Amino acid sequence: MISFNSSRFGRLEVAKDRVIHFPGGLMGFPDIKRFILMDYKDTSLKWLQAVDDPDIAFIVMPPYEVFPDYSLKIDKSIYNLLALESEDDLVIFVMLRVEGGRVTANLQGPLVLNSINKRGVQIVNEDPRFSCRTPLKSLNAPAAK
Repeated sequence: MISFNSSRFGRLEVAKDRVIHFPGGLMGFPDIKRFILMDYKDTSLKWLQAVDDPDIAFIVMPPYEVFPDYSLKIDKSIYNLLALESEDDLVIFVMLRVEGGRVTANLQGPLVLNSINKRGVQIVNEDPRFSCRTPLKSLNAPAAK
């Protein structure tokens, strides 16, 4: 088990095998490499809470639930980096942003995870149809704790 403080959720204690490692960090946060996923109520939304910084937490969700036409080309080097043995172990999330009561999804910078070994990477989706601030009309902004 590991224990750490978070400014949003207080003291957290989680099993070591729940920690997701992002060897290169996330865009804008290159030095923060360890995160955990926490459920947000009974929804598909999750909190991606940094283990190494109590103030860093992102709201994330699987993109296909709200954007069924979302597509992502994942280079073979990403599969190698994540040590993916099966496509079934691949999990994709996009970060949500809440600003002024409006929720947007970053479809340009998805998070790609190996659900087995808990390795992750944030990649750039070069498809010009997808923006880093795509509005979500069907979600209300979740309240922060």
